[in-house]
Amino acid sequence: MARNTITQDEKVTLSKKSTIIKRLASYIRPYWKTVIVIMMLMIFTMVVGLINPVFVKYTVDVAIANNDTSSLIKLAAGIAGLNLLAALAAYHRLLSMGRVSNKIILNMREELYCHIQKLSFAFFDSRPVGKILARVVGDINSLQQLFTNSVTSLIPQILQLILVAILMLFTNVWLGLATMVVMPLLVSGIFYIETKARVRWGDWRGKRSNVNAFTHENFSGIRVVQGFRQEKTTSTSHSAMVSDMNTKFVSAVKLNDLFWPMVELSSGIGSLVVYLTGAILYWRGMVTLGDILAFSMFISLFWRPVMFIADFYNTLITSLASAERIFEILDTEPEIVDQAGAQIMPEIAGHVEFDQVSFEYDPKVPVLHKVSFSVEPGESIALVGETGAGKTTIINLLARFYDLTSGTIRIDGQDISKVQIESLRQQMGIMMQDTFLFSDTIRENIRYGKLDASDEEIEEAAKAVNAHDFIMKMEKGYDTEIKERGSRLSVGQRQLISFARALLANPRILILDEATSNIDTQTERLVQQGISRLLSGRTSFVIAHRLSTIRDSNRILVIHDGEIVEGGTHEELLEEKGYYYNLYMAQYRFLNEGA
Repeated sequence: MARNTITQDEKVTLSKKSTIIKRLASYIRPYWKTVIVIMMLMIFTMVVGLINPVFVKYTVDVAIANNDTSSLIKLAAGIAGLNLLAALAAYHRLLSMGRVSNKIILNMREELYCHIQKLSFAFFDSRPVGKILARVVGDINSLQQLFTNSVTSLIPQILQLILVAILMLFTNVWLGLATMVVMPLLVSGIFYIETKARVRWGDWRGKRSNVNAFTHENFSGIRVVQGFRQEKTTSTSHSAMVSDMNTKFVSAVKLNDLFWPMVELSSGIGSLVVYLTGAILYWRGMVTLGDILAFSMFISLFWRPVMFIADFYNTLITSLASAERIFEILDTEPEIVDQAGAQIMPEIAGHVEFDQVSFEYDPKVPVLHKVSFSVEPGESIALVGETGAGKTTIINLLARFYDLTSGTIRIDGQDISKVQIESLRQQMGIMMQDTFLFSDTIRENIRYGKLDASDEEIEEAAKAVNAHDFIMKMEKGYDTEIKERGSRLSVGQRQLISFARALLANPRILILDEATSNIDTQTERLVQQGISRLLSGRTSFVIAHRLSTIRDSNRILVIHDGEIVEGGTHEELLEEKGYYYNLYMAQYRFLNEGA
């Protein structure tokens, strides 16, 4: 039962690796002062680690060789003291960078979240919520280790590698070259693996995103799944998707697992070459015993950062796939934006004009065709028609959730494409058929329509739609906690609360899209009593399939195949015996037969 939009793999264009790394590095820049302190601590720790072999060489070749006990004690005390300070410096370095990396991840998550909220409806129309969550949560989290290691460990390891190489060459050129003889082969192998692994990790994250989307959708619709006894079907689909994801994961891991064997093999071969070279040189009197002991420590100091850098590079490859998916969304521009020089919408009086408006969601698939009508301030306009006729599209365009294909929409003479979107929408109240309530108290759900509303205003709005009585009967009244989407409430109660939320915003234009479709007849009568008072002085648009609810509208517009085919009052349209008459009589007969 897996849906195409869920199972279809997301296409993410691979960017240049250097470009992605630069963008990731830009998130570290605001914390450059802390990073400098961290770097100073790293340098101190690194220097202490590097001079330990020098102390060993001096101790063996000078202090021990000359039986100088005093120098030996001083050297031991100095080494112990320096290494204690280095340990403290390393602790503070790790602690500071841990804080910085957490802040970076927090900033990235907030930037991504805020950006997604600004994207147009078309973006959400083409992506399941689960796939978006995978980017905001999973892909962001995968960058945590990358940021932590990039400064706390990568930079000092690179510096240590360079300095160790210099010290080795300075101590003995031949032993130094012997230590590094296998590096070209190792580097070539790592780059080969990287070119293959990056694509495979991207494929795996795409499959993981599909699983997240599928899981989110099916748990959100668990009542439908259980109601139609589709548990086995969804489990089978889920198992197939998880298996597909696992196949991609194993494919990527197989490449990643080549890193460590390759590094270990190179380390072993390099160490063997050093000891063989050292033995030959020692027999020829070209090195001292202290040189060989020093190089036995240098080997560890040299290959430790090599191993870390290889491991970090491995992490980088897996993280690049996440970074690309994050930046792909950040680079997505909202389709609906304020035009240059957009003006603030003045207080709306309520005159609405559609002038030759055409619109299509997909090219060459028209939804509205040259729709024109005019609404006077305070008028209540009902939009009726068959499913898919274009009713909801009209109000979506009015709220500028989409831009027109052609034509103009004016409010009080102002072209809405030339005013600031926020100033337009904050004067509109919109209540959709799909009622959404947050996991919070009833009070806070209503307050969402006006965040600075007082408790008295909230209760007045609830009373206006006759929701106050049932709210007060709940265990904590307005402070009753409701679960996600208001699952503890009936469908009618959820709609009444969302209606109070819309009315609390005190909109100049009120839009009701099938707002009373799921309310029983008695509740609907109470709602109609409330809204009849609150619609006074406001322009309103009402979409309703239940034609009995719109009889008192000032005007009814009948939409058919994206065009207005009739318009007038309820009585006028019945007299014409056209589209509206047929719709009304068909519904009337259906209700009577059902009774």
